Amino acid sequence: MRGCYFCTKNIDKITYKDVPLLKNYMSTTGKILSAQKTGSCFTCQRKLKRAIKRARYLGLLPFMLR
Repeated sequence: MRGCYFCTKNIDKITYKDVPLLKNYMSTTGKILSAQKTGSCFTCQRKLKRAIKRARYLGLLPFMLR
């Protein structure tokens, strides 16, 4: 089993400004991938979800792709 990417790299803050990183944790249709698929822990998944939603609200990421 692989560890959480953010915990292994000692990344404390997951910000909405890091759009290329956030795109790695979204599906091709624009949905947020689950923690089981990404391999992230619960706390990092929560931070990731919050950052993606903030980036969507500010217009940095799309809500959905067609």
